[in-house]
Amino acid sequence: MKSSKEAVQSAAREFLQFVNRGVSPYHVVEECRRRLLEAGFIELKETEQWDIKPSSKYFVTRNYSSLIAFAVGGRYLPGNGFSMIGAHTDSPCLRVKPRSKRTKQGCLQVGVECYGGGIWNTWFDRDLTIAGRVMVKKDSKLVHRLIHVPRPLLRIPHLAIHLQRDINDSFGPNKENHLVPIIATAVQEELETGSVSAADAACATSTAEKHHPALVKVLCSELAVEPEALLDFELCLTDTQPAALGGVYEEFIYSPRLDNLHSCYCALQGLMESCSGDSLAKDPNVRMITLYDNEEKHEENHRPAFHKGPVIKFNSNQRYATTAVTASVVREVASKVGDVMVRNDSPCGTTIGPILAARLGIPVVDIGGPQLSMHSIREMCCTSSVLQSTTLFKAFFEFFPSVRRSLVVD
Repeated sequence: MKSSKEAVQSAAREFLQFVNRGVSPYHVVEECRRRLLEAGFIELKETEQWDIKPSSKYFVTRNYSSLIAFAVGGRYLPGNGFSMIGAHTDSPCLRVKPRSKRTKQGCLQVGVECYGGGIWNTWFDRDLTIAGRVMVKKDSKLVHRLIHVPRPLLRIPHLAIHLQRDINDSFGPNKENHLVPIIATAVQEELETGSVSAADAACATSTAEKHHPALVKVLCSELAVEPEALLDFELCLTDTQPAALGGVYEEFIYSPRLDNLHSCYCALQGLMESCSGDSLAKDPNVRMITLYDNEEKHEENHRPAFHKGPVIKFNSNQRYATTAVTASVVREVASKVGDVMVRNDSPCGTTIGPILAARLGIPVVDIGGPQLSMHSIREMCCTSSVLQSTTLFKAFFEFFPSVRRSLVVD
């Protein structure tokens, strides 16, 4: 029997493996798919006829970037309810532009665009690489291939401080001019290839011509294809430094993509664990997780705190979808959970909650683990939040139907 600390550390270390493999939304879905198959879930295809049965477990993917997994309760009847947890597979990052070839002062640069609300100055002076998916043509078929180059390929360097004296006073990078990572020098490219690529990609027609040969060569080498086979790609820049436990007591997780892979992992783990016993056979509901490819401050008296469990998120302007009713249901499932209230003078992000509530008309509660450095290239949370959230989500699947029946709303 594991001690409490051992259980917390074990859950946190398993999450580290998940986030280190989930270097892009497509890798996240692939990792979820692998774990679900291992847990006995059946993969469905949208183009096929489904034969759904009680006490059975299924999942389906869309666009290789979204996933829905569900387990049908043994007592489910048509018209019964769903117990759902949602999260998103993507995170703020820099993404390679469709025409990325740029050259400046003898350096070959890769044009990127900002995706999501990132803290972009944290991307400077980091050892970066690429990850995502590439469409290639093979035997007259269009094939989806995942790619992740583990070694450092790119870097966005700061100027020396004597060339930007006010850097420590304020720095807001120009997204178009400053956030342009270097992949090579023109001199080295000429030594390697015997030629220098044209600086202008505006007139390029093929995919290979829209990007520096250095980048194309890396892609082709990793995928073992010729440049002519490259049709298109969606590539994220990602930090090569892996997620790790930190702090003198190893109580923290230092990691990229905590928003929102933390919730993705805990939802996935909570669903799988809830199906490992006999509770599914007695469940009248369908248990479901929905992991979307959809990206997205607090009141002092309602501050989220580390090690005290997941937090319920409220916002009067409906950036979050929590109501008193949905919050009370969660509180009933979990006896201890903190609240987070956004300050009136501080804009907050939004989540998938309001979208679900508005378009599907279902009651929703927004919930998450407390974090620091949110939307930085490396974020920070506490190790205990992984086990706490997983335990809460598992309990939600197991107890929500009975709690919902006890709710009286006139």
